[in-house]
Amino acid sequence: MRYTAEHKKRTQEKVIAAAGQLFRKEGYGGAGIDALTKAAGVTNGAFYGHFRSKSEAFRIAVLAGLEELRLGISALRAEHRQGWLKNFVTYYLGYKRTCDLGESCALPSLSADVMRTDNETRNAYTEELQRLIAEIAAGLPQGAPGDREGISREDRSILLLALLTGGVTLARAVSDPALSEKIAELVATEALRRGRPEA
Repeated sequence: MRYTAEHKKRTQEKVIAAAGQLFRKEGYGGAGIDALTKAAGVTNGAFYGHFRSKSEAFRIAVLAGLEELRLGISALRAEHRQGWLKNFVTYYLGYKRTCDLGESCALPSLSADVMRTDNETRNAYTEELQRLIAEIAAGLPQGAPGDREGISREDRSILLLALLTGGVTLARAVSDPALSEKIAELVATEALRRGRPEA
């Protein structure tokens, strides 16, 4: 039986989504092909019909996760204009800090595995991260000439991502809910401060 192109596309999207969730939960080393195919509800043959290797599935899942974040920020910017950053920081340090690990953001949950992978994956990650930085920078106010420290919008965008990613990582890792909440609050305050041109 031959499947339509639409069916193949839906199957591939299903496998990518399942792989992304499993890699977030188990890490690259903890997610084998059998677990990936089981999570996606496909056979090994179907998996290899879409991906040459586990490494390729990981790369595509990472890129899909970063693209999801970038598109989410773009939608927030379009919907909230001036208040988008506060909404984003609140969501990121709230829901994305406390949701199931499989639903967490790709940046804190997958970046450590990207560091240990091949150059092709690292290069693709770098390109997608640069698009994400540009998306955030486009939504930040332009600093006035002579601003203290002279930090550009792109630099503030990098600082925001580093703060939020590191903050979520620490807040998720601790076992004390009060400490997790404190980390989130402190990071949120600093992230919003960094989003201003005078930071």
